[in-house]
Amino acid sequence: MKKALRILGIVILSIVLLFFIGFLIIDEKLPEGESGPEADQMAEQMLAALNKEAWDNTDGVSWTFTGIHDYDWDKENNVVGVKWEDKEVALQPASKTGIVANGENYSGAEVKEMVDTSWDFFNNDSFWLCAPYKVFDPGTVRSIVTLKDGRKGLKITYTSGGTTPGDSYVWILDDNYTPIAVKMWVSILPIGGIEFTWENYIYLSSGAMIAQDHWLYGAVNIDITNVQ
Repeated sequence: MKKALRILGIVILSIVLLFFIGFLIIDEKLPEGESGPEADQMAEQMLAALNKEAWDNTDGVSWTFTGIHDYDWDKENNVVGVKWEDKEVALQPASKTGIVANGENYSGAEVKEMVDTSWDFFNNDSFWLCAPYKVFDPGTVRSIVTLKDGRKGLKITYTSGGTTPGDSYVWILDDNYTPIAVKMWVSILPIGGIEFTWENYIYLSSGAMIAQDHWLYGAVNIDITNVQ
C-alpha cells in the first residue's frame, strides 16, 4: 500500500513538474510595441487584404462555433439569434438585452441569466469570426512588435469594451498582410503568447473574408462552420 502511494505521489509530482516546465517554455511576456502612423498603416493594410469595406456592407452572417453554438447575426440592425442546447435568445449586444424563446416558461432570474450567457457567448465566439476587422474599434491601441522568434506582428490592445478589457493580441501577417495567426495575452488564459492559426478562408457573398480554422499547435481547432 505504501509503495503504491509512493508511486502515485511520484506520478503526480512528475505531472506537476512537466506542467511547470511546459509553462516556462511556452509562456511569453507581452512584447512592448511602437504605436503611431506605421502601426496604423499596417492595420489598414490588413483590413484592405481582408476587404473591410465588404465586411461593413455585409447585412448579416450566420455560423456555428465549434459545433455547439449557432448564430444568426443581423448586422444591419445588430440583433443576434443565439442558440445552444435547448435555449434560444434574440440578443441585442449593444444594450445587453434580449428576448428568450418561450420566456414565459422561465423565471425572471433565469431569463436574465440566459441573456447574459448569450452575450458572453457572442462576445467570445464572434472574436473567432471577425476579430481582424475590429482593430480600429473604440478603445483599441495599435503597435508594431517584434516577437522573441523574430517575427513582426501587429499588437492590438483593447483598453475597453468586450468581456475582458485589457487583453492584447498580436496578429501575424503574410506577405499580402492577410492574418495567418494570432498570439494572445488574455486574462482567461494562464499562459501568455498562446498562438492560434487563422486559416482556411472563405468569402462571404459580400466579398468579406472569414477564416474557418484556428489551430492551437496542430492539436486543437477552434472551428467556424456553416458560414453564410
